[in-house]
Amino acid sequence: MSGFKVLLMRELRLTARQLGDLMPALVFFLLAATLFPLGVGPEPNLLARIASGIVWVTALLASLLTLDRLFLSDYEDGSLEQLALSPTPLALLAAAKLLAHWLTTGLPLLILAPLVALLLNLPPDALGTMLLSMLLGTPVLSCIGGIGAALTLGARRGAALLPLLVLPLLLPVLIFGVGAIEGAAMGLGARPHLLILGAILAFAAPLAPLAISAALRQAVE
Repeated sequence: MSGFKVLLMRELRLTARQLGDLMPALVFFLLAATLFPLGVGPEPNLLARIASGIVWVTALLASLLTLDRLFLSDYEDGSLEQLALSPTPLALLAAAKLLAHWLTTGLPLLILAPLVALLLNLPPDALGTMLLSMLLGTPVLSCIGGIGAALTLGARRGAALLPLLVLPLLLPVLIFGVGAIEGAAMGLGARPHLLILGAILAFAAPLAPLAISAALRQAVE
């Protein structure tokens, strides 16, 4: 686990030094959500009906903006080869990269989400459910996005190919995340949707590092 901790701290320090790579995703999240009231009108009931979809779609797209750099810098400077030769299993190192990505992208989006929800007139009763659904769903965005980033590493136009590869796989997260918020807003209950999101996370969290490690080994060979 020492290699896991060292790589995790390295990624967090690099992000702290290069906030310019993170800020565009957060600014995009806020600006895209702000544009919807200007486009559909400021009618409160209309905004309340579409708020859950806006929050989740903009969060998903903002997360995609940061995925192409997940392994690219290590690939370009040769660090990826050193990681592959490390005594620490590559899957464990991939898990550290995914955790760092969520801490620097998913967690800030989770923190900003209540501000966007209030802007869009989301019912207060659904605010807690929104946060819980994003807490379960945003790590899945990092896991599946990480697989896509590893598979497209070194490919021509990999940055353009990455969204096409991962967006269809992320649709269940989007559907059940929005469904949980709408269920809470309408008083129908969000538990089934949250349980499915939890099941997706339980499936993706252990398998994504294994898939990523196999793709990274293929990229460095």
